[in-house]
Amino acid sequence: MTHLSVNINKVATLRNARGENTPNVQQVAKDCEEFGAEGITVHPRPDERHIRHDDVFKLRPLVRTEFNIEGNPIPDFVNLVLKVRPEQVTLVPDAPDALTSNAGWNIEANMEFLTNIVEKFKDAGIRTSIFVDPNPEQIKLAAKTGTDRVELYTKSYADHYHEDREKAVAPFVEASITAHKCGLGVNAGHDLNLDNLTFFKQKVPYLNEVSIGHALISDALYLGLRETIRRYKECLK
Repeated sequence: MTHLSVNINKVATLRNARGENTPNVQQVAKDCEEFGAEGITVHPRPDERHIRHDDVFKLRPLVRTEFNIEGNPIPDFVNLVLKVRPEQVTLVPDAPDALTSNAGWNIEANMEFLTNIVEKFKDAGIRTSIFVDPNPEQIKLAAKTGTDRVELYTKSYADHYHEDREKAVAPFVEASITAHKCGLGVNAGHDLNLDNLTFFKQKVPYLNEVSIGHALISDALYLGLRETIRRYKECLK
């Protein structure tokens, strides 16, 4: 079974636009779980332009499924994660001013750094996942860091899905098989949506989890949150 983790960053973006507490980020997280999501993802950035550190602390006792915190493991992020102790941490090489995640790690260039970070989180009992492009060689190197999983960066799949979906998904099939052979779990995320998710799930083996935020929250404006989550879960059957 492939789990759905809902990234609620965009809910926080909307709330922050007015500086008050509507919509309520904590309530939305609880609703997502009630409606069937198997996880909640947040990506706190240094400028706190959407999810704030305070949100992360408030969410920790509320999330009953899997709490996944993703971000660039700079010292402030590492300290936050170690204090909050989520079920999973996803390491993403975001620049501080990045609008959104736009590439996987160069594992070879960051091997020592990532190995030390992974060890620190695993010592704290936190499952680790490293954000990677669908490159078998990078995945083999990721396994050497001691990480538990990789998260496949799926933008290239989404970008080329309507041109040639078989060609678009092929690198992810190979990447997932490679990860499985290396003993790694497989997550995926970025620009997955109701249009392209079913095919991705059908083709990519060993898929443990997808993390979806922007598209899902956008769909919820039209469909409602309960119906949106139902449809995404249907894609993952």
